[in-house]
Amino acid sequence: MDGNFKKEVIDRSLEDIKVDLDEEFDRNFQRQAFFDEKQWAERKYDDGVGTLMQRTGGLRGSVRSRKRGMELVYSSHKPYARIHNEGGEIKVTKKMRGFFWHKLKETEGKYEYRKDGEKRNNKRNRQLSSKEEFYRAMALKKVGSVIRIPERRFIGHGKNTDRIIREIVEGNFEAFCKLHKIINQ
Repeated sequence: MDGNFKKEVIDRSLEDIKVDLDEEFDRNFQRQAFFDEKQWAERKYDDGVGTLMQRTGGLRGSVRSRKRGMELVYSSHKPYARIHNEGGEIKVTKKMRGFFWHKLKETEGKYEYRKDGEKRNNKRNRQLSSKEEFYRAMALKKVGSVIRIPERRFIGHGKNTDRIIREIVEGNFEAFCKLHKIINQ
């Protein structure tokens, strides 16, 4: 019966947990929160096109899960996944400043103007202005200064993951007991 128990309860539970948590962790990007916990922190500079976590879906699509023995492992190949999930600090480097100077120069020639030479007050120009403000602020940061990234948790352990795991394991155990006519007192 041990082989059956492992296959019918433990292995099946791991697979069911993987499917449910994969779906829930993916939904966290839609909720912009870790399950029903606090919403993700707002961005300091909003360029009108969403956060890096949502803009391309690259981070969301990079989250992978796999069974490793008796555990589930979640990972991402994106280098910024951990800092977004856990929060933390980044030191400004010369290379970062150079990147933002480059992005700032890219925005300069893209504004739309009226015939009298004034900038148009349209959505595109407002978005460019927000981007330009952000790029300028980042480009002017001192090398060695610190940028704080707030936690925007999308995977991990918590009360909701515990509940999902408990419900699946209990359900699979009860099904096993009924199938094998084991009295559960």
